[in-house]
Amino acid sequence: MKIVIDRERCTGHGRCYVLSPALFEADGDGFGQLTMTVVEASHHADARLAMLNCPEQAITIEDR
Repeated sequence: MKIVIDRERCTGHGRCYVLSPALFEADGDGFGQLTMTVVEASHHADARLAMLNCPEQAITIEDR
């Protein structure tokens, strides 16, 4: 699967990197950024958790 953050929608709540630190980290301004774009099967649940908990729905997942 592939994960994407829409930078226009993200307002920096940080839920992605709090809930899924293997996939996300904070940038210098506190906005989430990806540590990987192609998500291995062992992290699929983490990706979905982050996507479902983003208040702005700025995270999308594309099945590959």
